[in-house]
Amino acid sequence: MRLSTLLIFPSVSLAVFACSTEGDLDPGAGNSPGTGSTTLLVDADVVARPVVPNATKPQDFTTEFRIRLERGGVNVTTGLVSVESSQGVVDLTYSGEPNRWTGIQNGYSEVYRLAVKADADFVDDVRVDGPSVHYFTAPVAGATVDTRAPVMVTWSRSGTAETARLDTDQLDELVIPDSGEYSIPTGGFKSKRDGVEQERIRLDRSQRVTPTGALAGSEMRVTVRNEISVVVAAAP
Repeated sequence: MRLSTLLIFPSVSLAVFACSTEGDLDPGAGNSPGTGSTTLLVDADVVARPVVPNATKPQDFTTEFRIRLERGGVNVTTGLVSVESSQGVVDLTYSGEPNRWTGIQNGYSEVYRLAVKADADFVDDVRVDGPSVHYFTAPVAGATVDTRAPVMVTWSRSGTAETARLDTDQLDELVIPDSGEYSIPTGGFKSKRDGVEQERIRLDRSQRVTPTGALAGSEMRVTVRNEISVVVAAAP
């Protein structure tokens, strides 16, 4: 994430318009489209990235928040924006580059709730029950693969995500079923004729909600990402 000059606003809890009830931020709580003034465009990403290769536990991730807000086609740069999880509330700050409200939280909590207040405009109680953590079971990290033949990739997860995208340096975020396995086709990795090549396998799994109290085109997404590195054998 590239951050430029931050316009910092006081860290104010949004409890007044994002009240919790016991259990509504636990995995399995379900989604909520929330409420709002229907005057704001909300484009929100919650992305959990691994801090260790092929992370297997929620605490082995860092979760980033990136939210774009518009009103009348103009970026909203002042107000109160927060994302809440079972770990607590993160009050976001506005970054003029790249015009996003941003924040970060250690770990991955799976369920996240968004609240926005900008003058008389607001969006409240938009909740996404995100995907479970996933990790690769094949190939193992550091394994040597042959791109001249299909390579079976398998992963373990609890429950199926709405969207899954597989990515290598050769493939570009290929949308696949979250079935727990996928055969990367021949030529799906970059390779050399006269030596080995380093490659990665990355899998993003996502859930999303359309806020009913925001303008058309608004969406909140929760994504969990994991990846491993492999070695591609020479392909003469």
